[in-house]
Amino acid sequence: MDPDAVKSTLSNLAFGNVMAAAARDYQKEIVAKEKAQAASASHDEVDLDELLDDPELEKLHAERIAALKKEVEKREVLKRQGHGEYREITEGDFLGEVTGSEKVICHFYHREFYRCKIMDKHLKALAPIYLGTKFIKLDAENAPFFVTKLGIKTLPCVILFKKGIAADRLIGFQDLGSKDDFSTRALENILKMKGIIDEKKKDEDDEDDETYMSMNRRVRSSTAQDSDSD
Repeated sequence: MDPDAVKSTLSNLAFGNVMAAAARDYQKEIVAKEKAQAASASHDEVDLDELLDDPELEKLHAERIAALKKEVEKREVLKRQGHGEYREITEGDFLGEVTGSEKVICHFYHREFYRCKIMDKHLKALAPIYLGTKFIKLDAENAPFFVTKLGIKTLPCVILFKKGIAADRLIGFQDLGSKDDFSTRALENILKMKGIIDEKKKDEDDEDDETYMSMNRRVRSSTAQDSDSD
C-alpha cells in the first residue's frame, strides 16, 4: 500500500474520531441545558404560586382595586356636576354652577368678539383633560348683574373660582403676551400657576404632547376661518 495513502487514511480516521467526540460533547451540553431550563421553569412556577398565595400581595391588590373604584366613582360624580366638558350657562345658573364645585373657570364672553372665540377654543380643548375643574362660559350681554357685580370691564374675561370665591382672573390676553396666536399649552401653564387646574404627572405630559400639537393646529385653523368670516 502506498505510504502516503496510509497516512491520509489514518489522518481521516483521527479527524473522524475527533468530530465524533465533539458531536457527543455537544449533544451532552444540549441535554444539560434543556434539563437546566426545565428545572428553572419548574422553580419559576413554584415561585409564582407562592406569590399568588402571599397575603401581603393580596392586600396590595385589594387596596389597588379599591383605589381604582374610588377614582371611577369620583369621576362619575364630577361628570354629573358638569365637569369634563366646556358648557354654556345662563345668568340664572351662575351661582349654582360656581358654588357647586371646588374649582371653576368661567369665561365671560361676547358673541361677536374675535378674541372671545379664540379663548373659547382653548378652554374647550382643556376641559376634557382637567376633570377636577369645571369649565363654563357665560354671555356677558345676557348677564348684566354679574358683569357689574364682578367689575368686568374687558372681554374676554376668564374668572377663576375656588370654593365659590372669585380668586383670580385673566383679562383679555394680558397674561398671554397680548397676542392672538398663543398656544393651548401657554394658557394651560398660566392656569396651573394660578392653581385652578391640577399638575399632571410627567408621563401624562409626554402622552399629551402630540394631542396638544393637534389641538393647536385645529384652534389656529378654526380661528382663522372665524376671522375670515367676520
